[in-house]
Amino acid sequence: MSEAAALHANPAPALEAAFRRVHATRMAGLPFLNDRLAVEAVGFAPWKAHWLGVLVTPWFMNVVVAPREAAQWRSLPPGDKRRYRFPAGEYDFVSAREDGVGEFFACSLFSPVDEFEDQAAARFVAEHALAALLDPANDARAAPAGPGAVERRLAQPVSRREVLRGRFVRDTDDPGR
Repeated sequence: MSEAAALHANPAPALEAAFRRVHATRMAGLPFLNDRLAVEAVGFAPWKAHWLGVLVTPWFMNVVVAPREAAQWRSLPPGDKRRYRFPAGEYDFVSAREDGVGEFFACSLFSPVDEFEDQAAARFVAEHALAALLDPANDARAAPAGPGAVERRLAQPVSRREVLRGRFVRDTDDPGR
């Protein structure tokens, strides 16, 4: 087999087509859909022997790992979990299959996605979540330790990166925080 034959194409177009079909059929009319969002594959690029990106739909936003180098892909039954190590830490992904796409692994970022005002906001969060995942500064194991570490961390301003990691609000009226 030639090297080119052993490589899978970027899954972004197939994911978009498949999940547009899902949106039009299985998800049609469900009350938790965010009608301000569309299906979009964001930022798919090679990562190790795989493809990595974020899939935005009107009902979820997931980080997706899909096969790129056939010899390096290890299948699991749908619903089984695999842990991947990224510069920002280890995360569990669930095996999934979809007609027209084949197997991939997904890690939920948001479900449902009703807090997004529009597609641009969802795309912005998807791009920054992907960047945060690949940034070693986000590894929780690298967090400061020792007496007063939590207090020092809480006293720091909240950055965009922190928002993407789930640190949205700080109670400034509580002097104990």
